Amino acid sequence: MHPLLDRFEQVVRQHPARPAVADPVLSLSYAQLHAVAGGLAARIAALTDRPRVGILAPTSSACAAAILATWYAGRVPVPLNFLLAPNELARIIADAGIDAIVTIDKFQPLLAAAPLRTLLLGGDTLTPGAAAAPTVQPADLAVLLYTSGTSAEPKGVMLSFDNLAQNALSCISRAQLTPEQVFLSVLPQFHSFGFTAMTVTPLILGAAVHYLPRFSPVAIVETIRERGITVFMAVASMYAALAQMKSVPADAYAGLRLAVSGGEPLSPRVAAVFEQRFGIRLCEGYGLTETSPVVSLNLPTEFQGGSVGKALPGVRVVARDDSGAELPAGREGELYIRGHCVMLGYYNKPDQTAAVLRDGEFRTGDIGSVDADGFIRITGRAKEMLIIGGENVFPREIENVLAEHPAVGECAVIGAPDPLRGELPVAFVILREGAAATDVELREFCRERLAGYKAPREVRIMAELPRSPTGKILKRALRV
Repeated sequence: MHPLLDRFEQVVRQHPARPAVADPVLSLSYAQLHAVAGGLAARIAALTDRPRVGILAPTSSACAAAILATWYAGRVPVPLNFLLAPNELARIIADAGIDAIVTIDKFQPLLAAAPLRTLLLGGDTLTPGAAAAPTVQPADLAVLLYTSGTSAEPKGVMLSFDNLAQNALSCISRAQLTPEQVFLSVLPQFHSFGFTAMTVTPLILGAAVHYLPRFSPVAIVETIRERGITVFMAVASMYAALAQMKSVPADAYAGLRLAVSGGEPLSPRVAAVFEQRFGIRLCEGYGLTETSPVVSLNLPTEFQGGSVGKALPGVRVVARDDSGAELPAGREGELYIRGHCVMLGYYNKPDQTAAVLRDGEFRTGDIGSVDADGFIRITGRAKEMLIIGGENVFPREIENVLAEHPAVGECAVIGAPDPLRGELPVAFVILREGAAATDVELREFCRERLAGYKAPREVRIMAELPRSPTGKILKRALRV
């Protein structure tokens, strides 16, 4: 029994010729995808004996095949963020205990800091083979997704087969999705949103999914029209970019049945543009990597503006006060989540797991409320985490890099609102006495050591920083 592959194979048997995955270079029917996954599975099994295999690939049909192949090979996929710097990737690879990576030639330089065996996705490796689903238990580890989570150090979120299957099935039920839907994804498959909602969900539903390897507003509009897209999911900053396009006809998104925004707060202004200009209601949802990821979702027919919708079937969300007591409807507190979506825990981090999992309930660190009708509102974050284009970024990680510069004495990083990316990091720096450095030099120093989206967009050199009576830097007193 295999909670995911059994459902996928049922579609293969019933609708072998139905389109499954497509991107600008590779289109596969369900029968072809099954065969290609089988061929890749044999190569993965021969590549390594270790239980986990890295996948470093762009959003694509080949990445979807590699995920399926890893399961067919009886291994656990570890999707890796291709936006990270080589040293950042090396830390994650070491933590996961990976010695083999499925990747593409273009990404090989990113692996220079970690000695690995690689399987390159391409014409000669995407050939048919036999695929037989191994027997697994629903509670077995299905994927290790790395996130900064609640601290600056990357953590591997352990999700089970049951986590993924039930989250996908609950999304299908809540949104009343059918196999006739045609999905479009520009979400990276190393991200829980792209992994579950745009890879696992359509493939066990039996729907077609089109992948675009990079975000391009023009390509999105063209693909929606030319491919008959009915379901589009993206982070809010992507919708912000689409809303700024000038020469887009009013009926550009007329075929969409469901447009979902997640990953970061959706601007009311962007939502209004889509509704007034295109007649499309953007349905905001809520999720975390630790919850597989989808927790709640608005629908065009069951919608409350400013909320992130109602919880999925089988998921319960409550607001609690500082003592842990459940608050009545409408009262604001920290959100806790219970249900089939809650992760197994953080890989090799029992203390950090215990800090957020209590009797099967996940403590999100997000502040919000649940009203009497079940609609959830997010009003703030208990953590300092920034969300930049849908990616979690922690100020401490940037501060640690800045502190390595010989001229930097002290520093603090906060987020500045940005209409396209949600937030951007801004650094405030006090130089060491007698030292000299320019803002340009410090930004370049960060760019060389961090993923591009993490590097500060602005560095302000200060004579002093606001402090508490105990000398702690008061970030809330900093203003951008």
